[in-house]
Amino acid sequence: MLLRKEFTFDAAHNLTRYHGKCEALHGHTYRLAVVLEGTPGDEGMIVDFAEISRIVKERVVSKLDHAYINDILEQPTAENIALWVWEQIEREVLRPNARLSLIEVWETASNCVVLRAEDFNVARTRT
Repeated sequence: MLLRKEFTFDAAHNLTRYHGKCEALHGHTYRLAVVLEGTPGDEGMIVDFAEISRIVKERVVSKLDHAYINDILEQPTAENIALWVWEQIEREVLRPNARLSLIEVWETASNCVVLRAEDFNVARTRT
């Protein structure tokens, strides 16, 4: 079973190792989805939505909202933001009955990166 919680934040960035429009400073209203995979526990829930909300707001949204993301990540592509979010919350959301399954980072209404657990594990071994 999958549990999904969405968040939004506004932030600016520029892609310094990219040559095109996104090389210039610009901003987005990002949409972030955090998805856990698991089975309901004794309370009938995978994880309380309020708990996921608290973790993601503390560890991610509070740092990225209205921020210049280049101060946090060297090359803040949607891909790198997704990897960073995963690193920030993976241990916090882990439960005996649940694990982090995927992260989605939407830069616009039609542009999104999806990071799955297996993708994160491959990326982690390359760094």
